[in-house]
Amino acid sequence: MAQNSMSGNGTSMRSTISRVRHLGAAGSGTRDLWLMRVTSTALLFLAIAFIWIVLSLLGKDLTQVRAEFAQPLPAILMLLFILASVVHMKIGMQSIIDDYVHAPLLKEFAMMANLFFCVATGVAAIFAVLKLSGI
Repeated sequence: MAQNSMSGNGTSMRSTISRVRHLGAAGSGTRDLWLMRVTSTALLFLAIAFIWIVLSLLGKDLTQVRAEFAQPLPAILMLLFILASVVHMKIGMQSIIDDYVHAPLLKEFAMMANLFFCVATGVAAIFAVLKLSGI
């Protein structure tokens, strides 16, 4: 029996590239990998800025901290650090859940818990920065 040159198994009329574009079982593999790498790269620089800002705030009282966060650069850098960290955390944990949780109901619960935790953490951290900046 001759195999169709466009398919790998002889029964599908879909080409190899069309099967790959469906991104596997999770449906978002390539996007998640790309986003994980982008957030990793961003966090390299933003973590340095985060450490610099935190070290510059050591020993300062609340008024001085608020004055520092009233400036746009420290506040924006902190907000970007929070956003990149939360996105990176969500995708990383989602990948772990996909790989190691096999029961469908438990997997669904874990995915929802992951999303809730990441959103709650991000909102709380962003609120704290906005509160310190006086917005």
